[in-house]
Amino acid sequence: MEKEKQLRINALAKKQHEEGLTPAEAVEQKQLREEYLAEFRARLKNELDHTVIQDPDGKRTPLPEYRKK
Repeated sequence: MEKEKQLRINALAKKQHEEGLTPAEAVEQKQLREEYLAEFRARLKNELDHTVIQDPDGKRTPLPEYRKK
């Protein structure tokens, strides 16, 4: 996510706690949060898909295959 969007999410959160948001700002905040979460989940899934489990005997098993056991 672009740095500007992250800063905007934080600015809207601060404004929400201090004075409240307009309906348009609330919609913008919701959209930005959904976009952030979608990107976060995609990065986490990619990380887990490329994680390996190493057994004590040295055998390395990709996490997706390891979870199928």
